[in-house]
Amino acid sequence: MAEKKTIGKRAMDYLLITMGTVLYGIGVSLFLDPNNLAPGGVTGIAMILNRLTGLSTGTGILLINIPILAAGLWKFGFRFLISTLYATFFSSVFTNIFARFGALTADPLLASLAGGAVLAAGLALIFRAGATTGGTDIIVKFLRQKYRHLKTGRLFFLLDVLIVTASLLVFDDIDTILYAMLAVVVTSIVFDAVLYGFDEAKLVYIISDHAETIAQRIMDELEAGVTFLRGKGAYSNSPKDVILCVMRNTVAPKAEEIVKQEDPLAFMIISSATEIYGEGYKNIFSEKL
Repeated sequence: MAEKKTIGKRAMDYLLITMGTVLYGIGVSLFLDPNNLAPGGVTGIAMILNRLTGLSTGTGILLINIPILAAGLWKFGFRFLISTLYATFFSSVFTNIFARFGALTADPLLASLAGGAVLAAGLALIFRAGATTGGTDIIVKFLRQKYRHLKTGRLFFLLDVLIVTASLLVFDDIDTILYAMLAVVVTSIVFDAVLYGFDEAKLVYIISDHAETIAQRIMDELEAGVTFLRGKGAYSNSPKDVILCVMRNTVAPKAEEIVKQEDPLAFMIISSATEIYGEGYKNIFSEKL
């Protein structure tokens, strides 16, 4: 049974990778590349090489990735390299295939918004499957091991800004560069939304004299887990039950209503929790993306 689960999991991973490479190719070849919008990363470098040498963007992506993939093999192992080789190869293939159709829009604003979003969605699916498309993806994976407090999308953003700035030397058009920067911003936002969005939740602390009633309603009506923390008022020196609860973004407003109804004088703190491990969320033993 365990072996079947492993085979099924790997098959699903490669399905996600394939879907991601298709989206990657669409974003690059139907929106960004034909409008001279270098999106950063290896793709941006390959586009610059295309303008300088005539080498197709997809082929350039594959060639640039060879030394970077070698470094990935050394750092992350053979299993990682196999899935990444698969993703790199097919992202290059689909980039060349979709390039035959030309641009879906000649409007640089629409191209930067749509291209950045589609590209980001493809990259996020590939990352979710435990692979990358090579290039700066591997560099980001290196950096994430050292700087775990930084989100993947933000690291991509920093590297992409450097490459987009360098593309000014080739395209020599500030408007084009600004649109490319917009595509990078969209890519960063959408990437984090797809990669982390389903894990985001609200962390709620509630201090109330009616903690038992509030906690029971949260468990019954919102089906959210509740933990009591023992506290003590510094001024009154009286003991207090503090409710600690993590809940999905969609139900947080309902929790606010419950607290307002039960105790208008309650003290309530709500903050964003971007990574949650445990039942109903991520497995604590899963690899950190």
